[in-house]
Amino acid sequence: QLQLVESGGGLVQAGGSLRLSCAYSGRTFSSEYMGWFRQAPGKEREFVAAMRWSGVGTYYADFVKGRFTISRDNAKNTVYLQMNSLKPEDTAVYYCAARLSECLWTYGSSCYQPQRYDYWGQGTQVTVSS
Repeated sequence: QLQLVESGGGLVQAGGSLRLSCAYSGRTFSSEYMGWFRQAPGKEREFVAAMRWSGVGTYYADFVKGRFTISRDNAKNTVYLQMNSLKPEDTAVYYCAARLSECLWTYGSSCYQPQRYDYWGQGTQVTVSS
C-alpha cells in the first residue's frame, strides 16, 4: 500500500504562486510514476504533471508548461508541484497520484488517464482569483 497526503493549496491572486506538497509513505519502491491531476467543478479530472520515480523524466500538460514544475525530495518523502503565473482557470482540486506500471508518453496514452493511476491522495483546493 502507498499513502499520499497533499497540502499547500489555498487562495491566490492571478499571477501569483503556490507550492503543493504530496507526502508519501508505504510501498514506494513499487511505483513507476508520481503525478499530479486536477479537477474543476463540473469537469473531468485531468493530467497536470508527472515524473518517474527514478527522477529521470518529467512530463507536463501543455497548459502548464513553463509555469508548473514537478520535483521530489527523497529525504522528506515528498513530491512537489511548484505553480507560478497562476490563472483563474487553474482553479481546481489538485490530487497527487502514483502509478505502478510503465507507460509510453505519447499523445492520448494511458499515461495521461487518471483511471490508470493506482493510488490517490485526498486532494487540496487551489483557488485563483482574477
